Amino acid sequence: MTAPRSLLITGATGAIGGALARHYAAPGVRLILHGRRRARLEALADACRQTGAEVETTDVDLTDDASLTEWLDRLALPDVVIANAGQNTHAEPGQEMEDWPATSRLLAINLRTPIAMAERLAPRMAERGHGQIVFMSSLAAWHGLPLTPSYSASKAGIKAYGEALRGWLAPRGVGVTVVMPGYVSSPMCDAMPGPKPWEIDAPRAARRIARGIERNRARISFPFPLNLGCWSLAILPAGLSQRLLGLMGYGRSS
Repeated sequence: MTAPRSLLITGATGAIGGALARHYAAPGVRLILHGRRRARLEALADACRQTGAEVETTDVDLTDDASLTEWLDRLALPDVVIANAGQNTHAEPGQEMEDWPATSRLLAINLRTPIAMAERLAPRMAERGHGQIVFMSSLAAWHGLPLTPSYSASKAGIKAYGEALRGWLAPRGVGVTVVMPGYVSSPMCDAMPGPKPWEIDAPRAARRIARGIERNRARISFPFPLNLGCWSLAILPAGLSQRLLGLMGYGRSS
């Protein structure tokens, strides 16, 4: 794949999204950056413009179907779409289950929104004959973590969707990549319960992701030791995997 000249990145005010924007920012590159925190988004856009990129910003509500559709339909179609916006949630101490309104919002942004984006943009890419859609999953998609069941479910769902869509769109010249990072330093990562082995910083994660996108990789999963461990949980008997997760500090205390 040739170097992309235009990219759409949602969740650009987060750690990975911002690092990706900075990585790609260069003369001749057009960036469409989405983020909920307007001041941080504009600061990021200014930094990218200083390195020569052309930048457009938006804080459109990605979970509102009408707003999302209107925005996507009037976009000049990018070469690469990185559906990076996401949230996490978990049960607070003393609660039996995760808060349902928070879970509903998480499923909307982590799973429903990227699927909706693909539904609007993939046909245009296919008609053009090239393009790439990048979905942000997680190593938690290999086997659900007891401390974050809804988050794990959303990331497993987008992993499965991206894998299926890749096979569907490949004959039309459109690539699909699923990104499965481990723990990347960020406020979102800090808020997640449980151990965080092999945590890496956002710029390093962005470089790994960009290399995989350039090669149209089906899956970008890292870091290797944690990826191997999470993958192993997926192929072991489920009961054994659950016991191992408890021993590693990911189980629920009574």
